[in-house]
Amino acid sequence: MASTDLLQRDKAGLACTAGGFHIDPRSGVPVALLTHAHADHARTGSDVYYAHASSLPILKQRLGQDADIRPVEYGEPLRFGDTRVSFHSAGHVLGSAQIRVEHNGEVWLVTGDFKRAPDPSCAPFEPVTCDTLICEATFALPIYRWPDVDTVVDDILQWWQANRRDGLNSLLFCYAFGKAQRVLAGLHGKTDQPICLHGAVASLVTHYADAGIDMAPTRAIDLRSEKHFEGELIIAPPGASGSTWARRFNPYRSGFCSGWMRVRGNRRRNGYDRGFVLSDHADWPALLTTIRESQASRVLLTHGYADTMVRYLREQGVDAQELP
Repeated sequence: MASTDLLQRDKAGLACTAGGFHIDPRSGVPVALLTHAHADHARTGSDVYYAHASSLPILKQRLGQDADIRPVEYGEPLRFGDTRVSFHSAGHVLGSAQIRVEHNGEVWLVTGDFKRAPDPSCAPFEPVTCDTLICEATFALPIYRWPDVDTVVDDILQWWQANRRDGLNSLLFCYAFGKAQRVLAGLHGKTDQPICLHGAVASLVTHYADAGIDMAPTRAIDLRSEKHFEGELIIAPPGASGSTWARRFNPYRSGFCSGWMRVRGNRRRNGYDRGFVLSDHADWPALLTTIRESQASRVLLTHGYADTMVRYLREQGVDAQELP
């Protein structure tokens, strides 16, 4: 099999004919290997799923309790057809993985979504060498360089405390899976005040706690019995912003945690009072470091600013292109 054919796009997504599987398929397939449990990577309809063991409770919640999900440990050797496969930590969220595929002595690596910044809520990124690298490019512009994580967490804490002194609640909007738990893990040991959680966040925090992740104290909000809030930090998914649910916490100031907050105009356009630059993806320097450390002779970019990264890498003499 030619190297260009080992992993290729088909109507269901990224397919490996030699191994008889798909990686993060868009629709149901016989065998699906999942990089992580975010909804845009883990979809219903496949016969069998393989994913890192720590992501199983979240996958069961999302794919259904009857879904056939086979747990895999990092570094565990697997064989699919004529290929050897292993999962390696991606540092993105709990249970996230890069997927290494070897066939006839040639190694391909699919990063999935990944980050290299410190995160106590999941296993750290593991550099893996390969011949061909399929790499995400979500934030592949030089402007995207993440600040120190501890500084951002301290800024969130100080923002909350200032709002409390002003008699205001603090509504912090974070992605319910990954980002919210990363903030809570960062605040561990920094406050004894329970942090209030939207139901969508609370159910996922439970899985992190079961996995042994230390987080700041929390409590799920029950608006049927709770009518008054003053000076609370409330974590909710972005979809709750501007909703009837959110208005029950008036008066409040709003904040949003995202790498997109690196561009100030994004905060203003979305109507948040404060933006915190905190991303679960690699920034520009981390992308370049990962590509260099992979020692790949060919790099295929996908998602985000793939075209920009391709142009830059080609200027540096790297064989790069967008994933077909």
